[in-house]
Amino acid sequence: MGEKGYFITFEGIDGCGKTTQLEAVYDFLTGLGYDCIKTREPGALELGQKIREILLHHKGIVSDKCEMFMFLADRSQHMDTLIRPSVESGKIVLCDRHTDSTIAYQGYGRGQDTEKLTKLNEIATGGITPDLTFIFDVKTQTGAKRAGNNPDRMEAAGKEFFERVRKGYIELSKKYPERIRLINGENSKEFVYNEVKLNIMDLMGL
Repeated sequence: MGEKGYFITFEGIDGCGKTTQLEAVYDFLTGLGYDCIKTREPGALELGQKIREILLHHKGIVSDKCEMFMFLADRSQHMDTLIRPSVESGKIVLCDRHTDSTIAYQGYGRGQDTEKLTKLNEIATGGITPDLTFIFDVKTQTGAKRAGNNPDRMEAAGKEFFERVRKGYIELSKKYPERIRLINGENSKEFVYNEVKLNIMDLMGL
Protein backbone atom coordinates (compact mmCIF):
# COMPACT_ATOMS: atom_id res chain seq x y z
CA MET A 1 0.00 0.00 0.00
CA GLY A 2 2.10 2.88 -1.26
CA GLU A 3 5.76 2.82 -2.26
CA LYS A 4 7.40 4.95 0.41
CA GLY A 5 8.70 3.14 3.45
CA TYR A 6 9.07 4.65 6.91
CA PHE A 7 11.37 4.04 9.85
CA ILE A 8 9.83 4.89 13.23
CA THR A 9 11.54 4.33 16.59
CA PHE A 10 10.21 4.10 20.15
CA GLU A 11 12.45 5.23 23.01
CA GLY A 12 12.57 5.91 26.75
CA ILE A 13 13.82 4.51 30.02
CA ASP A 14 12.84 0.98 30.99
CA GLY A 15 9.17 0.82 31.95
CA CYS A 16 8.19 3.92 29.96
CA GLY A 17 5.53 2.10 27.91
CA LYS A 18 7.27 2.26 24.52
CA THR A 19 6.68 -1.40 23.66
CA THR A 20 2.97 -1.14 24.43
CA GLN A 21 2.69 1.88 22.15
CA LEU A 22 4.65 0.18 19.38
CA GLU A 23 2.24 -2.76 19.47
CA ALA A 24 -0.75 -0.39 19.27
CA VAL A 25 0.75 1.45 16.29
CA TYR A 26 1.46 -1.86 14.56
CA ASP A 27 -2.16 -2.92 14.97
CA PHE A 28 -3.37 0.46 13.69
CA LEU A 29 -1.21 0.50 10.56
CA THR A 30 -1.67 -3.14 9.63
CA GLY A 31 -5.39 -2.58 10.07
CA LEU A 32 -5.14 0.08 7.36
CA GLY A 33 -3.38 -2.38 5.08
CA TYR A 34 0.21 -1.21 5.50
CA ASP A 35 3.06 -3.71 5.46
CA CYS A 36 4.66 -3.24 8.88
CA ILE A 37 7.55 -4.90 10.64
CA LYS A 38 8.03 -4.95 14.42
CA THR A 39 11.63 -5.17 15.53
CA ARG A 40 13.89 -4.25 18.43
CA GLU A 41 17.42 -3.46 19.53
CA PRO A 42 19.30 -5.34 20.64
CA GLY A 43 18.27 -8.78 19.49
CA ALA A 44 16.16 -8.54 16.34
CA LEU A 45 17.81 -11.35 14.41
CA GLU A 46 19.67 -14.56 15.22
CA LEU A 47 23.06 -12.92 15.70
CA GLY A 48 21.48 -10.03 17.58
CA GLN A 49 19.64 -12.44 19.90
CA LYS A 50 22.98 -13.83 21.04
CA ILE A 51 24.32 -10.33 21.62
CA ARG A 52 21.15 -9.43 23.54
CA GLU A 53 21.54 -12.44 25.82
CA ILE A 54 25.05 -11.33 26.77
CA LEU A 55 24.12 -7.67 27.22
CA LEU A 56 21.10 -8.32 29.42
CA HIS A 57 21.96 -11.51 31.27
CA HIS A 58 25.74 -12.00 31.43
CA LYS A 59 26.69 -12.65 35.06
CA GLY A 60 30.28 -11.48 34.84
CA ILE A 61 31.79 -8.06 34.26
CA VAL A 62 30.97 -6.27 31.01
CA SER A 63 33.09 -3.14 30.59
CA ASP A 64 31.34 0.06 29.52
CA LYS A 65 33.25 0.16 26.23
CA CYS A 66 32.55 -3.49 25.52
CA GLU A 67 28.84 -2.86 26.16
CA MET A 68 28.90 0.11 23.80
CA PHE A 69 30.52 -1.79 20.94
CA MET A 70 28.18 -4.75 21.35
CA PHE A 71 25.16 -2.49 20.96
CA LEU A 72 26.76 -0.91 17.89
CA ALA A 73 27.59 -4.29 16.37
CA ASP A 74 23.98 -5.40 16.81
CA ARG A 75 22.77 -2.14 15.23
CA SER A 76 25.02 -2.50 12.21
CA GLN A 77 23.79 -6.03 11.55
CA HIS A 78 20.19 -4.96 12.13
CA MET A 79 20.40 -2.00 9.75
CA ASP A 80 22.13 -3.88 6.94
CA THR A 81 20.00 -7.03 7.03
CA LEU A 82 16.54 -5.84 8.09
CA ILE A 83 15.85 -2.12 8.49
CA ARG A 84 17.36 -0.68 5.29
CA PRO A 85 16.09 -3.42 2.93
CA SER A 86 12.61 -3.25 4.46
CA VAL A 87 12.26 0.53 4.21
CA GLU A 88 13.65 0.53 0.67
CA SER A 89 11.02 -2.02 -0.33
CA GLY A 90 8.22 0.22 0.99
CA LYS A 91 7.61 -1.35 4.39
CA ILE A 92 7.08 0.52 7.65
CA VAL A 93 9.63 -0.50 10.27
CA LEU A 94 8.67 0.04 13.91
CA CYS A 95 11.72 -0.36 16.12
CA ASP A 96 11.85 -0.71 19.91
CA ARG A 97 15.06 1.27 20.68
CA HIS A 98 17.69 2.50 18.26
CA THR A 99 20.51 5.08 18.16
CA ASP A 100 19.03 7.38 20.79
CA SER A 101 19.24 4.57 23.34
CA THR A 102 23.00 4.41 22.85
CA ILE A 103 23.39 8.15 23.43
CA ALA A 104 21.09 8.09 26.46
CA TYR A 105 22.31 4.88 28.09
CA GLN A 106 25.97 4.57 27.13
CA GLY A 107 26.53 8.32 26.79
CA TYR A 108 24.58 10.04 29.55
CA GLY A 109 24.14 6.91 31.66
CA ARG A 110 27.62 5.35 31.47
CA GLY A 111 29.53 8.55 30.83
CA GLN A 112 30.87 7.76 27.35
CA ASP A 113 31.63 10.67 25.01
CA THR A 114 28.33 11.52 23.28
CA GLU A 115 30.00 13.13 20.24
CA LYS A 116 32.05 10.01 19.61
CA LEU A 117 28.96 7.85 20.13
CA THR A 118 27.08 9.94 17.57
CA LYS A 119 29.83 9.34 15.02
CA LEU A 120 29.91 5.62 15.80
CA ASN A 121 26.15 5.47 15.40
CA GLU A 122 26.51 7.07 11.96
CA ILE A 123 28.99 4.36 10.97
CA ALA A 124 26.74 1.59 12.30
CA THR A 125 23.66 2.90 10.47
CA GLY A 126 25.32 4.11 7.30
CA GLY A 127 23.95 7.56 8.09
CA ILE A 128 20.30 6.46 8.01
CA THR A 129 18.11 8.09 10.67
CA PRO A 130 14.49 7.43 11.68
CA ASP A 131 11.73 9.42 10.02
CA LEU A 132 10.12 9.83 13.43
CA THR A 133 11.11 9.01 17.00
CA PHE A 134 8.91 8.88 20.07
CA ILE A 135 10.48 9.33 23.50
CA PHE A 136 8.11 8.41 26.31
CA ASP A 137 9.16 10.36 29.36
CA VAL A 138 8.32 8.96 32.80
CA LYS A 139 9.75 9.46 36.26
CA THR A 140 12.39 6.92 37.24
CA GLN A 141 10.11 5.70 40.03
CA THR A 142 7.36 5.03 37.49
CA GLY A 143 9.72 3.17 35.19
CA ALA A 144 11.07 1.00 38.01
CA LYS A 145 7.58 0.15 39.20
CA ARG A 146 6.43 -0.84 35.72
CA ALA A 147 9.59 -2.83 34.96
CA GLY A 148 8.83 -5.32 37.73
CA ASN A 149 10.80 -7.27 40.33
CA ASN A 150 13.11 -9.30 38.08
CA PRO A 151 15.37 -6.71 36.45
CA ASP A 152 17.90 -7.66 33.78
CA ARG A 153 21.49 -6.39 33.86
CA MET A 154 20.56 -3.02 32.36
CA GLU A 155 17.41 -2.53 34.41
CA ALA A 156 19.35 -3.18 37.62
CA ALA A 157 21.72 -0.23 37.06
CA GLY A 158 20.08 1.90 39.76
CA LYS A 159 18.06 5.10 40.18
CA GLU A 160 20.92 7.56 39.63
CA PHE A 161 21.84 5.82 36.37
CA PHE A 162 18.28 6.10 35.09
CA GLU A 163 18.05 9.73 36.17
CA ARG A 164 21.02 10.43 33.89
CA VAL A 165 19.47 8.39 31.09
CA ARG A 166 16.19 10.25 31.40
CA LYS A 167 18.03 13.58 31.28
CA GLY A 168 19.84 12.37 28.16
CA TYR A 169 16.59 11.58 26.41
CA ILE A 170 15.19 15.02 27.24
CA GLU A 171 18.34 16.68 25.89
CA LEU A 172 18.06 14.64 22.68
CA SER A 173 14.47 15.80 22.19
CA LYS A 174 15.69 19.39 22.38
CA LYS A 175 18.57 18.74 19.98
CA TYR A 176 16.47 17.01 17.30
CA PRO A 177 12.97 18.56 17.50
CA GLU A 178 12.29 17.92 13.82
CA ARG A 179 12.54 14.17 14.39
CA ILE A 180 11.78 13.52 18.06
CA ARG A 181 8.45 13.83 19.82
CA LEU A 182 8.78 13.91 23.61
CA ILE A 183 5.59 12.48 25.09
CA ASN A 184 4.49 12.41 28.73
CA GLY A 185 4.34 8.70 29.44
CA GLU A 186 2.75 9.32 32.85
CA ASN A 187 -0.60 9.82 31.11
CA SER A 188 -2.97 6.93 30.41
CA LYS A 189 -2.13 4.45 27.65
CA GLU A 190 -5.11 5.69 25.65
CA PHE A 191 -4.12 9.35 25.96
CA VAL A 192 -0.52 8.59 24.97
CA TYR A 193 -1.64 6.44 22.04
CA ASN A 194 -3.86 9.18 20.65
CA GLU A 195 -0.90 11.57 20.67
CA VAL A 196 1.32 8.98 18.99
CA LYS A 197 -1.33 8.17 16.39
CA LEU A 198 -1.80 11.83 15.45
CA ASN A 199 1.94 12.26 14.91
CA ILE A 200 2.12 9.17 12.71
CA MET A 201 -0.87 10.27 10.66
CA ASP A 202 0.79 13.64 10.17
CA LEU A 203 4.05 12.01 9.07
CA MET A 204 2.30 9.77 6.56
CA GLY A 205 -0.25 12.30 5.39
CA LEU A 206 -3.22 10.23 6.53
